[in-house]
Amino acid sequence: MTSHPVQTPCCHRGGVVRAEVTVRAYEVYSHVYGPQPALIEGNCRGGFSTGELIAFLYAYGFPKAEWKARVREAMDGMTFGRRPSATGPAL
Repeated sequence: MTSHPVQTPCCHRGGVVRAEVTVRAYEVYSHVYGPQPALIEGNCRGGFSTGELIAFLYAYGFPKAEWKARVREAMDGMTFGRRPSATGPAL
């Protein structure tokens, strides 16, 4: 099984996922933002974040002409860091 690096939300440690997952996300990323192979080769900020994987894989299920809008739709309202608490906003 081939894997690629990904960023993880905890403890600044990198993780890995199957290459099939990152390659599919990268197909959307490349269409929306342009090619940057270092993202899946591990030489660019540790790979995709988990939030990016969610957004790009969500968009993949739609026609290619909609990918940019669907990535934005998926990322709209996404928060990163701690979960929101009852006493304050997320970080």
